[in-house]
Amino acid sequence: MRLENRIALITGAGRGIGRAIAERYAREGALVAVADLDLAGAEDTVAAIRAAGGTAMALAMDVTDEQAVEDGVTAIVENWGRLDIALANAGVQHIDPIHKLAYKDWCKVLDVHLNGAFLVTRAALTRMYKTGGGCMLFMGSVHSMTASPLKSPYVTAKHGLLGLCRAVAKEGAEYGVSSNIICPGFVRTPLVEKQIPEQAKELGISEEEVIRDVMLKHTVDGKFTTLEDVAELAVHLAAFPSAALTGQSVVVSHGWHMQ
Repeated sequence: MRLENRIALITGAGRGIGRAIAERYAREGALVAVADLDLAGAEDTVAAIRAAGGTAMALAMDVTDEQAVEDGVTAIVENWGRLDIALANAGVQHIDPIHKLAYKDWCKVLDVHLNGAFLVTRAALTRMYKTGGGCMLFMGSVHSMTASPLKSPYVTAKHGLLGLCRAVAKEGAEYGVSSNIICPGFVRTPLVEKQIPEQAKELGISEEEVIRDVMLKHTVDGKFTTLEDVAELAVHLAAFPSAALTGQSVVVSHGWHMQ
């Protein structure tokens, strides 16, 4: 098992990509702290992990709440002794053209993705620096590299995560901390399913056209990235044995945006 006895925190792990990674980390031997704004969702993920023979704990965590993040990371260290891997995954989406975008909606998306990632990163690094290192991961997107219409706050936040990841790689190196960012294409999570009718309405096209001509247009094979694809990459990055792989953005997208 590639992550045997490693202590991992994953935010936004009550469903979707976060849950898939939490379950995969547990199968690879990690002890997983499942954090989510929705405690019931986190507990459901933990129940699935335990039913499969893994070890996990649930945390109610609003990543935009400084004290909640600190309390959650403290609970992990008190329970398991350290923190080896932290994945800032929590996210939200909002669909609107810029000229119709409410400031509160702009702020909410940036607050969850970017400010939340900062709070999780700071709390994690404080512990990792004391215990000899670790792995900091961020959930970016192909939108960390490029832009799409109607998603300006999301695109801006994901670009910001790229910078945060690289800054952590620079600062964390002397403490044994690596930092990388996972950049998926479209994955059919509840977040993406919600966008399909929203974009169809805004663009005046059918939902099938949104999928074919917007979401999957630039892939090489017209396929969605899967939860399993992203989880496999998350394991690989967490298990990589040296700092040779740090400060990198790794795109998993069926060829959408080739670096």
